[in-house]
Amino acid sequence: MTLDYGLFVLRLAVGLIVAAHGVQKLFGWFNGPGLAGTAKMMGNLRLEPSRFWAWISALNESVGGLLTALGLLMPIGPLLIIANMLTATAFVHWHKGFWNTNGGWEYPLTLAAAALSLVLTGTGIYALDPLLGIALPEPLTAVLGLIVVLIGFGLTLGISGRIPLGGRQPTPRTQ
Repeated sequence: MTLDYGLFVLRLAVGLIVAAHGVQKLFGWFNGPGLAGTAKMMGNLRLEPSRFWAWISALNESVGGLLTALGLLMPIGPLLIIANMLTATAFVHWHKGFWNTNGGWEYPLTLAAAALSLVLTGTGIYALDPLLGIALPEPLTAVLGLIVVLIGFGLTLGISGRIPLGGRQPTPRTQ
């Protein structure tokens, strides 16, 4: 029973934090940039078409966070979170070093690790999946999902035309 409470707390914390970031990007809630501001940021990171990548990021965080918090269709929500945190780490945080105080990758790495923990453990009993009798095939869903996330991350790096993990700061577009 203690494990189920722990998974419930972890799911709620990670899911709601990430979902809040998602609605900042999607709707501008909580002093966020909204979709227009997110698209501008994606363009500055040379992720084109920037509006497409803004939608992907905002929906991954909003939907992934909500699915995770609810414990619905596990492990899809945490996989979406992992995908976004890998991309955020590579394109936004990596060149700033480890510590979050400098804008580094400490925070997205922590969220990705927590999401991976949920992929590996499942929902626990205090979730919608067990309540509704939903059980995606495991471990197949988790393994295939992680493969898709890694392939998608690699494609994102390739589509951007650069590998931003070399410690150099991405060059913003001039306008």
